[in-house]
Amino acid sequence: MNSSTSHPFIKWFADITIADIPLVGGKNASLGEMVRELSGKGVKVPDGFAITAEAFRHFIREAKLDAFIRSTLADLDTKDMANLSQRGHAVRQAIRGAALPEDLQRLIGETYAQLQGDSAVPLDVAVRSSATAEDLPDASFAGQQETYLNVQGVAALLETCKRCFASLFTDRAISYRVDKGFDHFKIALSIGVQRMVRSDLACSGVMFTIDTESGFRDAVLISAAYGLGENVVQGSVTPDEYTVFKTTLKTGHRPILQKTVGSKEFKLIYDTGGGKMVKNVPVASADRAKLALTDDEVLELARWGCIVEDHYSAKRGHAAPMDLEWAKDGNTGELFIVQARPETVQSRKNPDVLESYQLRERSAVLVSGRSVGEKIATGHVRVIQSAQHIGQFQEGEILVTDKTDPDWQPIMKKAAAIITNRGGRTCHAAIVSRELGVPAIVGTEHGTDALKDGQIVTVSCAEGDAGFVYEGALPFDVQRTNLKDLGHPRTKVMMNLANPEEAFSLSFIPNDGVGLARMEFIISTYIKIHPLALTGFDQLADAAAKTEIERMTAGYTDKPQFFVDKLAQGVAMLAAAFYPKDVILRLSDFKTNEYANLIGGNAFEPHEENPMLGFRGASRYYHPRYQGGFALECRAVKKVRDEMGLTNLKVMIPFCRTIEEGRKVQAEMEKHGLKRGENGLEIYVMCEIPSNVILAEEFGDIFDGFSIGSNDLTQLILGVDRDSEIVAPIFDERNAAVKKMIAQVIATCRAKGRKIGICGQAPSDYPEFAQFLVEQGIDSISLIPDTVMKTTLAILETEKTLMST
Repeated sequence: MNSSTSHPFIKWFADITIADIPLVGGKNASLGEMVRELSGKGVKVPDGFAITAEAFRHFIREAKLDAFIRSTLADLDTKDMANLSQRGHAVRQAIRGAALPEDLQRLIGETYAQLQGDSAVPLDVAVRSSATAEDLPDASFAGQQETYLNVQGVAALLETCKRCFASLFTDRAISYRVDKGFDHFKIALSIGVQRMVRSDLACSGVMFTIDTESGFRDAVLISAAYGLGENVVQGSVTPDEYTVFKTTLKTGHRPILQKTVGSKEFKLIYDTGGGKMVKNVPVASADRAKLALTDDEVLELARWGCIVEDHYSAKRGHAAPMDLEWAKDGNTGELFIVQARPETVQSRKNPDVLESYQLRERSAVLVSGRSVGEKIATGHVRVIQSAQHIGQFQEGEILVTDKTDPDWQPIMKKAAAIITNRGGRTCHAAIVSRELGVPAIVGTEHGTDALKDGQIVTVSCAEGDAGFVYEGALPFDVQRTNLKDLGHPRTKVMMNLANPEEAFSLSFIPNDGVGLARMEFIISTYIKIHPLALTGFDQLADAAAKTEIERMTAGYTDKPQFFVDKLAQGVAMLAAAFYPKDVILRLSDFKTNEYANLIGGNAFEPHEENPMLGFRGASRYYHPRYQGGFALECRAVKKVRDEMGLTNLKVMIPFCRTIEEGRKVQAEMEKHGLKRGENGLEIYVMCEIPSNVILAEEFGDIFDGFSIGSNDLTQLILGVDRDSEIVAPIFDERNAAVKKMIAQVIATCRAKGRKIGICGQAPSDYPEFAQFLVEQGIDSISLIPDTVMKTTLAILETEKTLMST
């Protein structure tokens, strides 16, 4: 780099700070800020220079384009697509047809030569537009102007600069400014000229320092695909996705919470032949099936994301989540940050108002993909294959297309919902949908084939990471709660959770942690394979199961590690979402018939006449028939607590019939590095068998706490099979015998100084049962999320009454 070129029209990145936005736009100002302030902290940014907004104004004046642009855009109606297109085209043609002033041409050429240095080969650069009002927290212009990659030589650079200047007047940019109330002539364009990172030989993507759907602040979301980054930004491919937990990342841990392999269908590379700068080529199937980044690379990017966010937060005096673009150089293996801007959607939400959407009923699922936002919408489908046909779109319809780019924005704001075949959670369709507050489902793969024009559908993004398109117009409810008005009871109010995809969103409900995290949901939904079919894979006789396992564990030579990794990721999402509050994980509580239904499970499970009272819970963990499977569960828990640093994770033993069983299970856990008391590990026991109540004092000697499982406890006290519809009316947790046993165990625990909570269904279903538990002095009540708010109010009322008596 050489800073000797100092002129109102040219600024090296190293001479720019964030205060220079009026001169060089948000994009270039941020690059300069990072080069100056963060290079010393290890953040790598490719070198380059900015052609300033003053240079743009100089060009417009010298070419005498001012009056033409003003008259052309006067009385523009942005709702008239044909008129918008015609006028925008005329302005762009005029700019591209004008000559750059000679002094500006000379300066750009000289500075480019300095950037190139002594090399005889023309330097390849990225040429990025940077509007002077771009990337401000209250005015996101992301994607409004153009980026050009692999520009080589002075002549090509000068021509590309004119194309960049013209892109200030793309149809989408004109429309956006009119709708946002920006004066066209109070916004100018700066251009960033930056050394290319050879990610065409490696990979690139996008990084957010906030969860883009829920607004959860302690996560970094990284998207990655092969080749140059435009495919990820524009949603041309479905990228890999990684989620990293900031809090324990900063304490030196390796908290990669989730890794999802994307289809990565194409990659954008240098075009060495046909005269174009770049071209898309297919990705080999073997590469598509692999993750594009290593764990070390994911963690390095996430650390950089935190450094950038912390820097801007300190500068602005408030939390400043960031939206960054990164690239990996295939020649050197180095990672770089190539853009950074403020995140402009989730960071502006009011944290005191909780808004939740919920379907009242469901119908046939027509197509599914990744959900964007957390809303639900209904409407008529409009399938549009190309931006040339956006004039067909009517307000309130559901837009269905292959992918969107900035040319689609004029109609996206009129859509009830958006559905695309391609793209991930950081693609153009996702970013714009969030900004507009429109629910979207991206990466459906075949939405344009499965859905037909005029079809009435319901688009639901309110069910976690997966979004669903249902047949017909389904009824749904919207609930808004002002959290400022909600008190906090003495009794801890926790949640029963199973689905890791909902954890970040549900963490915003006022809570004291998770009283029951169900491991079996993660196993049945994300793993689907019996653990012993993985430990004994080579000896597995079921050929069909073996083939399916081979497909599902592609990339794993160590098959059991697949189980450990997937289970750890699911559990870690739950633990991170509520960190540092307690998250109590119940170890696997499948019955033998449920285990047998897992892939390869038949070979390892006995047939039982009454699985509910058979080989389940604690009795499995130390038994030779399941010890190998339990070892994998323990390895996953250890990975979450030790490697990821999520020591708020507690474990709970279900269906522990005797004191001796409790000791045997803990001895088995110790073999795998999970010793009670070490690294703050607490081990709880489910209180769901009469023996747990009768011997509560003795159980309390070997466990840190109890959680009442009212479903099984009621079943065993009343002798009622809760799966039998014939005697179902007798099953009632409010029965006097059940309540007496619960009151007894709460009293024993209080006297012994042991924690006791409840995670059974009863307090979720019956507010009066929750009131009974509060009266007995229970420490915590764990509820299904839908009932937390109303039950909290009932608990507050009960505590108020108790205090007044």
